[in-house]
Amino acid sequence: MNCIQTWPEPIVRVQSLSDSGITAIPERYIKRISDRPSSSPLQSLAAGDNINIPVIDLSNVFSNDSSIRNHTLSLISSACREWGFFQVVNHGVSHELMSRTREAWREFFHLPLEVKQGYANSPATYEGYGSRLGVEKGMKLDWSDYFFLHLLPNTMRDQNKWPKLPLECRDLVAEYGEELVRLCGKLMKVFSTNLGLEQDYLQKSFGGEEIGACLRVNFYPKCPQPDLTLGLSPHSDPGGMTLLLPDEDVSGLQVRRGDNWVTVKPAPNAFIVNIGDQIQVLSNAKYKSVEHRVIVNSAKERVSLAFFYNPNGNIPIEPAKMLVTEDKPPLYKAMTFNEYRLFIRTRGPCGKSQVESLKSPC
Repeated sequence: MNCIQTWPEPIVRVQSLSDSGITAIPERYIKRISDRPSSSPLQSLAAGDNINIPVIDLSNVFSNDSSIRNHTLSLISSACREWGFFQVVNHGVSHELMSRTREAWREFFHLPLEVKQGYANSPATYEGYGSRLGVEKGMKLDWSDYFFLHLLPNTMRDQNKWPKLPLECRDLVAEYGEELVRLCGKLMKVFSTNLGLEQDYLQKSFGGEEIGACLRVNFYPKCPQPDLTLGLSPHSDPGGMTLLLPDEDVSGLQVRRGDNWVTVKPAPNAFIVNIGDQIQVLSNAKYKSVEHRVIVNSAKERVSLAFFYNPNGNIPIEPAKMLVTEDKPPLYKAMTFNEYRLFIRTRGPCGKSQVESLKSPC
């Protein structure tokens, strides 16, 4: 899909920089003053400000009590329209599986560098061990390393590219992926119902059984100057929906809320759900993909797992016909996900600029 086979510059592992004991970060990681966490024109609201994205008990969606069920559907609908983010608890995924999978990946990032280098990635697929997004030479970099892998479709799934160590990592990733695909299927039905569509509309629009799914494990090393950089620059997710398993001990995710950055406080054993650009397009912007970013920490490392649930890459995605009227014309032109994600793979995280560029001329 991407004709660029190699990175434009030698790759430096951020974890190696952190472990070297440096007291000042290299220029490549220092953001423009307006983009720094401490100097952003947007105000950052910390955990102590008592503002958080909604936390929703997903088991209530299946309650026999219609009033509880309908109230929960309403909470999810409001979260999708007003926040673009929410957390789900009682979601049906084993808490032990969540913890074991996250800790296996933490162990991977603490393996010797030469072991991890055996999985070094390229911009051709991004699959493997990486330290940058975007292929523009000289671009500012984020303070993070990652491991990216494909789960679905099966034709993209190559377990030989998954880590052999820790020994249980491959089995955990496979089981974890299956559980999250099921959870996303449930959420897709909820989203369709709340939008007034047939229950399986969004899933069919994504390709039915032939959807895409991938996992990006993020490692944010300790940073000696966290006020000058970001672990991940502001962006909205290009795919359909993201389920994030955060590091419960270290906050880092910030969600844009109007003129503020809200630091998310993870609920115990919860997944953080966020709407991606493709659902924004299908909903004709009734649901919004929202900018978010990651701040880093001088005292603690952070590990998070982002599971991306995406449309089949070859199916054109456009606003649902049932959500288009004379008063609400289609806001976006049709585009396949394969075409769409080339943008972020070339330029890296760029706020909301890609989805806004899709808007149809009035």
